[in-house]
Amino acid sequence: MRKGQVFLVLLLSGAAVLAQGCVVAAVGAGAAGTVAYVRGDLETVETVGLDALYKASLEALDKLELAVIQKAKDAMTAEIISRDAEDKKIRIKLKSTAEGMTELSIRIGMFGDETKSRLIYEAIKKEL
Repeated sequence: MRKGQVFLVLLLSGAAVLAQGCVVAAVGAGAAGTVAYVRGDLETVETVGLDALYKASLEALDKLELAVIQKAKDAMTAEIISRDAEDKKIRIKLKSTAEGMTELSIRIGMFGDETKSRLIYEAIKKEL
């Protein structure tokens, strides 16, 4: 009986520590201007409208010589699919969250590439 209680306390303590880290990452990713790299995605919220961020993303990809193979946009969301020289898929997702605020997500390949994601993000910021 005693071993079971000790095991349960350790299990619950470990779960609390892991859950706390997820909450911190989620809060950081939601703040405007904060950039977080979470599970292969570079995520941020920009203080610009969807249209401006979409245009800046397309211009940045063009300047980086990344071929856009697919793009879709409506009034609330947008997605741009591109390929690099190594034929890795680059996915940029945009989502309007409030007037003048847009969520931006960049993912390279299946598992992500933080360095390339940050380079693309910096190129987008230069176009704004």
